Amino acid sequence: MSYRVCVVCMGNICRSPMAEVVLRSLLADAGLGDRVEVASSGTGDWHVGDPMDRRAAATLAAHGYDASAHRAQQFQPSWLDDCDVVLAMDSANRSEVGAGTDGRVLMFRDFDPRAGEDDLDVPDPYYGADDGFEHVLGIVRRTSAEIVGRLEELVGAQG
Repeated sequence: MSYRVCVVCMGNICRSPMAEVVLRSLLADAGLGDRVEVASSGTGDWHVGDPMDRRAAATLAAHGYDASAHRAQQFQPSWLDDCDVVLAMDSANRSEVGAGTDGRVLMFRDFDPRAGEDDLDVPDPYYGADDGFEHVLGIVRRTSAEIVGRLEELVGAQG
């Protein structure tokens, strides 16, 4: 039985796919790649079927990650039944997917050791300069490490 995680942003071409790629890599390194499934999606349909934003993919590649397989998809409400946890990249995404859904829709940065209560949104780098993608990757890497640590405890306790 797999534990299912879905990371959600607006268009599924920047923040959430970066988190998906990093989470999958860290889970594989932790020996949990076969026990935790990670997907990403967007609340909007603008980019469905498109690859990751070239700047996001280039940033990941510069750090040794492979983003080539990603294709954007839109979050469907029925996925709430299939996911153990949905991690929203910002408060608007959380509201759109169902903030009050029995505790399974959380903010991605709820797990960021550097985030404060008023700083839970992962900034959207889409309309900014390339360095915004590096900043987001930094947030994603440290937060993903915390998430994997929690999943090691949770999945290990279930197994």
